[in-house]
Amino acid sequence: MIRLDAATVLLQWATGGLFFLWFTTRKHEMGAGYGWLMRSTFLLLAAGAAAAGFYNDVIIAREIAAIGCALAALLTLKRKNAQWDLLAPAIGIIGVIAGAIDAAHGAGGITVNLLRVLVGTAFLGAVSDAMLLGHWYLVQPGLPRSILGELVTALRWITPFEIVVMLLPTGMFSVLSGSVGDGWGGMLGWFWVACAISTIVLTEVTRAALREKFYSAVMAATGLLYLAILTAFGTDLVARAVLA
Repeated sequence: MIRLDAATVLLQWATGGLFFLWFTTRKHEMGAGYGWLMRSTFLLLAAGAAAAGFYNDVIIAREIAAIGCALAALLTLKRKNAQWDLLAPAIGIIGVIAGAIDAAHGAGGITVNLLRVLVGTAFLGAVSDAMLLGHWYLVQPGLPRSILGELVTALRWITPFEIVVMLLPTGMFSVLSGSVGDGWGGMLGWFWVACAISTIVLTEVTRAALREKFYSAVMAATGLLYLAILTAFGTDLVARAVLA
């Protein structure tokens, strides 16, 4: 089982978001402003992770990695070569792993905790970047929708892994059966189930919307991703909080 640590969650979010920034820009012509927006956003999250870590429970490797991730995002802020965008998440993942190892305890141990945190990093990054990219079509309406489609497809593949790692022992099956209490009479366990199913459904409906030929379909997909980011965070963070 694991505990929910704000510093690790923020670093996961920043690392995953910066990785999928590279994923989005690696072969497409995105406007320079998109890179500045995304790097700035996740730079602040990485800095917030370091601040939260130093304030609450210092894990020196995680905090150094969070600072390094933020600095790497700052240094690559105006670079046009997408390969440089791998530097920040490469540093950040070191801190994510350090946080996961430190938090591992109880049944399942380090291996299960690492799987949950690493898959969660990709999961949170993919859904966040997809929602933010959807908004960028308002700024750069000529972008092919296939760019957003790639991110949504990545989310589609990652989501089942996210659900499976949360079910590994001791996991959400134990919460649903009542052997692990959630403090709410089992309500949070079923809330997690609803979030997981909703994320899958919203992802599929978003993919269907992107197949429509009208430009308004992109805006519809963005609206659906607004909902998906809420259910995705519920899928990840509720499970981790209950299993703490």
